[in-house]
Amino acid sequence: MIKMEQNNSQNTVPSSLAQILITAKYTLMDYLRSRRFYILLSITLIIGIVLTSLVGYYHPDIFFQASSLLSPKNPSLPFYTVWWGQTATFIVILSGIFFGGDAISSEFQNKTGYFTVPNPVRRSSIYFGKWLSAFAAASVILGVFTAITIGNGLFYFGAQGFPFEMVESILFCWLYLAAVLGLTFLFSALFKSNSMSILVTAILFLFVFNIVQLFVSFLAHVEPWFILTYGAGIIGNVLGNLIPSGIGGISMFTPSIAEGLGIMAAYFLITTALGLLLFERKEFT
Repeated sequence: MIKMEQNNSQNTVPSSLAQILITAKYTLMDYLRSRRFYILLSITLIIGIVLTSLVGYYHPDIFFQASSLLSPKNPSLPFYTVWWGQTATFIVILSGIFFGGDAISSEFQNKTGYFTVPNPVRRSSIYFGKWLSAFAAASVILGVFTAITIGNGLFYFGAQGFPFEMVESILFCWLYLAAVLGLTFLFSALFKSNSMSILVTAILFLFVFNIVQLFVSFLAHVEPWFILTYGAGIIGNVLGNLIPSGIGGISMFTPSIAEGLGIMAAYFLITTALGLLLFERKEFT
């Protein structure tokens, strides 16, 4: 249970910002001490070690040679495209599931909300405090993989070969993280069961979004602009598009940078607002 720090001399209720920071502080401490954090950190390190070993031993051409699909001005772009483009988004999704899947539903299932809410603590402070702590914990995980990626890139291409597009891709990836957490918090506020909120979030990101995007593009020939994972495509596309514009006469859609940023920003703002609204109105019964 999170205890609100109060000024004992004046016995005043902390401001909303103070409540958010206090909630974020103690929740982040719980995250950093939890088993889930070290499990996800281990998964990230394993992915980094496996990629480092395979690239170092086999030296695959796809990492070092431009193809008809990758014709970058900077020779290091194929490396960053293949290494970072798809793997980083997968780590973001795992981070959202691990840290956001049960962030709000646990207040109902574990009964912690019964002790917190009756105190002079705003629900919005609890919501945003937990969101900030989840974002911080996920940023540590994503930062580790970013460091591994850049470290390998600098080893093979040196500092002069580091592409500016990689900086853009990293910033896009953190915006995607914010959008993913916004959606996971929405489902966490929707369900009172931890397992249900985590399961729905995992199925949505790992299967549903990809399947819907595939069918909408291939069968309906409609750009899937309403799907979050489609907007996140700019994370890899800004480095180099691995997918051609058409295969066998079938249209393949790729979002522009402005479109991708708009999709991710819209998901973040809308889902965060809806999640907070659900949490504000749901009763602890």
